[in-house]
Amino acid sequence: MAATNDIELEDGTFEQSSFSSVPKASKNGIDLGNGVDNSTKKKAPLHGLVYGIEDMPPWYTTLILGLQHFMTSFGGNVSTVFILAPHFCIDHDAALKGQLIGTLFVVNGLVTILQCTIGVRLPIIQGASFAFVVPTIAILQTRGECLPVQTDEQKLAADEDWLSRIREIQGAIMVASCVQVVVGATGIVGLLMSFIGPLTITPTITLIGLSLHQTAALKSGAHWGISVLTTVLIIIFSQFLPEVGIPFCGYNSQKKCHVTRFKLFKLFPIILAIAIAWFCCFIFTVTGVFPDVPNENTTDPGYGYRARTDLNSLVLESSPWFYFPYPGQWGTPTLTLSGVLGIVAGVLASIIESVGDYYACARLSGAPAPPKHAINRGIVLEGIGCILAGAWGTGNGTTSHSENIGAIGLTKVGSRVVVLAAGCIMVLLGLVSKLSALFASIPDPVVGGVLSVTFGMVTAVGLSNLQYIDLNSSRNLFIVGFSTLMGLVVPHYLQTNPGSINTGSGEVDQVLTVILSTGMFIGGFLGILLDNTIPGTKEERGFTAWREHITGTESENDEPTDVKVAEEGVSTHPSQTTNRRLVEETTPSLPKCYDLPFGMRFIRRWTWCSYLPFSPTFKSYKCPCIKSDLEKKSENNSS
Repeated sequence: MAATNDIELEDGTFEQSSFSSVPKASKNGIDLGNGVDNSTKKKAPLHGLVYGIEDMPPWYTTLILGLQHFMTSFGGNVSTVFILAPHFCIDHDAALKGQLIGTLFVVNGLVTILQCTIGVRLPIIQGASFAFVVPTIAILQTRGECLPVQTDEQKLAADEDWLSRIREIQGAIMVASCVQVVVGATGIVGLLMSFIGPLTITPTITLIGLSLHQTAALKSGAHWGISVLTTVLIIIFSQFLPEVGIPFCGYNSQKKCHVTRFKLFKLFPIILAIAIAWFCCFIFTVTGVFPDVPNENTTDPGYGYRARTDLNSLVLESSPWFYFPYPGQWGTPTLTLSGVLGIVAGVLASIIESVGDYYACARLSGAPAPPKHAINRGIVLEGIGCILAGAWGTGNGTTSHSENIGAIGLTKVGSRVVVLAAGCIMVLLGLVSKLSALFASIPDPVVGGVLSVTFGMVTAVGLSNLQYIDLNSSRNLFIVGFSTLMGLVVPHYLQTNPGSINTGSGEVDQVLTVILSTGMFIGGFLGILLDNTIPGTKEERGFTAWREHITGTESENDEPTDVKVAEEGVSTHPSQTTNRRLVEETTPSLPKCYDLPFGMRFIRRWTWCSYLPFSPTFKSYKCPCIKSDLEKKSENNSS
């Protein structure tokens, strides 16, 4: 690690100048160190980076920042369990929900460690993906309503029903994720991205949030007062008080013990809102504000009953302190063609989201733009992570978490070691079943308030891609509007008219029902079809601005290049020196931070590794007949 100087900022944090993380200054557009040519890159400069990707903070700072990453990803991970619990028919069983939460944390922690170590090698937290939630719900809806659980016999039948549901999702995720592994291992991510642009991403991501509004309404309906309170608190903390610092005692070598300010509301708005709303539910439960006896109608236990905090107290008391999830804990996964094809839609959406996250994380953590081999390796690891999630039975896949990338921008800490610590914390806390049972006992209206905000943010992220397209173009307006609307119309019709698809083959009917009930698939399919068939320029379609934003380059084929100055004592003739420099400029750079932590000596020695799309020495597929501008310029100078 390079030498650093600690400078205390006004808010009590520390800024560290790290020459190993920030590219060195250049002269006349040519880098004099290990950086890249600043004259050809359009990245925004990094300001106030405390720890870069290769830096190693003190162990106590690492643990605190790692715990912060865990808490940042907490809301997104736990939300998926509460969303899917009614469809898995375990909404009444807090113990099973706690086991799912614990399993989710353990698997995501393991995948985070693998991703940071041998995957894309960026400080990215892996977590549950909303892209898998929508097709999962569509698959489970084909199995009909949940069974009643009033008698012992009914409970046994309901347990078998829940196990058959989770096994089907396990098998679908494991097989569909093989597509993601193949996409990354063969290096065809770039080919897919040449057809997928903002007009495809906008309806796909937007429909993820819009398709889940019923779940948020159902949870919030348990008590709208508590739900609104939760939502208002999140809004106040995240939008009105993010820059308000809370006084804390601090210590450093210059000022010793002193008072510093910690931006608590900016980092943990969801956690604080849940804690306050949960405490209010506890007060109302103790004082008898909420009804203590449910109605005879089991489908509607009464307004406010599900807001009580003592509904799952026995589960919390009886659950063991530790639970060790393992592959196949719910039984042998099963396969259905409709399930696999439905999850594939979620896999493709996850790939698109992750590629954008890689570039954003590299920009914020002070790393160079990720080369193709790192992106390919990251997609492969995410596919393997989804296979592990299916084997363990989390009920969901795994993908990069954009929330944690945002946390890097807030804290100015992009150290890979911090995220590795966060992965270890996720695994350890996932093994504590008491903690998982506590999370599973969060009252329904509190969950509904959180989901209302998170689903709104997912929808807004999808709509934000419209900034890259020409909104004055009637072509673009038609594609966005038609794709999004049909992604709502078709699933709604199939939901209100079950059995409307009747081809004469039960398997074909099930496949079509699952696919057409997945709104994000309908919107994404129509978006990519219309965007690539209706005439339009790249600027009009938003490809140029979108690619420049996520990669920092205008062309998808732009690669970082090393610019090497001729060594002293070697060929001082101007033309030869120029030719040498031009040829060397065309050699793709291999940033050290994306190298594997082991075996690099052999990988560089074995030339066949350069043909593997996930190898650190991979130089991308290139047709010999196509030459770059620099190569053409070199040939002209030679002649």
